[in-house]
Amino acid sequence: KRCLYNFFIFLFNVLITQCSCEVLQLDSTNLESTLANNQVVFVNFYADWCRFSQMLAPIFEQTAEKIATEYPTPGMVTLAKVDCDRQGGIAQQYHVSKYPTMKLFYNGKPAKREYRGNRTPDGIAAFIRDHLKDPVKEFANLDVIYELPRQKRNVVGYFTSKESEEFKVFNNVAKILKDDCDFHAGFGEVSKPERTTGDNIIFKPDSVSNEAQPEMVFLGSLTNQDLLHAWAQDKCVPLVREITFANGEELTEEGLPFVILFHKKEDTESLEAYRKEVSRLVSFKTSVNFLVADCETFSHPLHHLGKSVRDCPLVAIDSFKHMYMFPNFNEINTPNKLKQFILDLQSGKLHREFHHGPDDNPEVISAEVQASEKPAEEVETSPPESIFKQLKPSEHRYTLTDRDEL
Repeated sequence: KRCLYNFFIFLFNVLITQCSCEVLQLDSTNLESTLANNQVVFVNFYADWCRFSQMLAPIFEQTAEKIATEYPTPGMVTLAKVDCDRQGGIAQQYHVSKYPTMKLFYNGKPAKREYRGNRTPDGIAAFIRDHLKDPVKEFANLDVIYELPRQKRNVVGYFTSKESEEFKVFNNVAKILKDDCDFHAGFGEVSKPERTTGDNIIFKPDSVSNEAQPEMVFLGSLTNQDLLHAWAQDKCVPLVREITFANGEELTEEGLPFVILFHKKEDTESLEAYRKEVSRLVSFKTSVNFLVADCETFSHPLHHLGKSVRDCPLVAIDSFKHMYMFPNFNEINTPNKLKQFILDLQSGKLHREFHHGPDDNPEVISAEVQASEKPAEEVETSPPESIFKQLKPSEHRYTLTDRDEL
């Protein structure tokens, strides 16, 4: 009987492993149920004709076998794939613009950053493992929270227990936004003084971004994950971010035009003025990316605009097709000047003026005209081409789909 029992246990484990190691093909009939019934779903968006997708396919299969061995419990981790030619609606839903694209979903929500690491079973498995780690730091004394270092933004939760539904929702959101905020939680008697006031979840801004954000209390339902995620994302992702060569590809993937302040690192005055003005333009957060860039690091785009490090600070828009320069940085805090500059991009006015000359009441002067000493009739009317589009994903790693000007 003991041998028979061991045999059935062995057979069960083999069947579980065999069933789990297959890469699940997703389509419109099983997408929602797969995301809902698995803690982690790691998805390969591919196209059969794409050679990079063909190269990744066996690696992805090997990763599935590896993950099935490490996480045999059903509903824990599933590797899946989407044929973007056959399932164009799903690809469009998740803004896939290159093949292959790998995205991780945690409790049905896509992680903020897609996978861009090594295309090896070990590399992908390590990425999945990292997302399964608990990102919430437990504190046993309120003094820890009162003395939190403010180098990074923090979200602090006060809960009755780790088993509470409220903490499970908090923990899920933390796993999605852990790269943007540090998450902390206290339980039971430790957190009781804060819970009695109703301040169950509090956002604590950093002290280095100079955006002058106050502490904020989450006032929504503690068991509504969508609501908490939207609130935390709004607080954790800065309105103004720094662009570097390390995060440039990721920022271009967001698909929004760049409004960039080029400034010298030691020049905090222009940075403060820019952030002050951008703080009035929160409504544009979903249509443009407000960025700052070090002049020396990004001297090439400046040269493209006919400028150099000596001309900093200056502000420009990169639409991923053309670059347009704000006429005079000294007017950055003039009411509605920067706002109108962005509106002129969105209406097509900037592009139109470069090709056909200024409108009757021009707000923006051609970057090329500013940089040129030549007579007006010799000045080219085409705007400078985008430089930051070069930070988009490499054509040696992805098959890119076409995009129109933003």
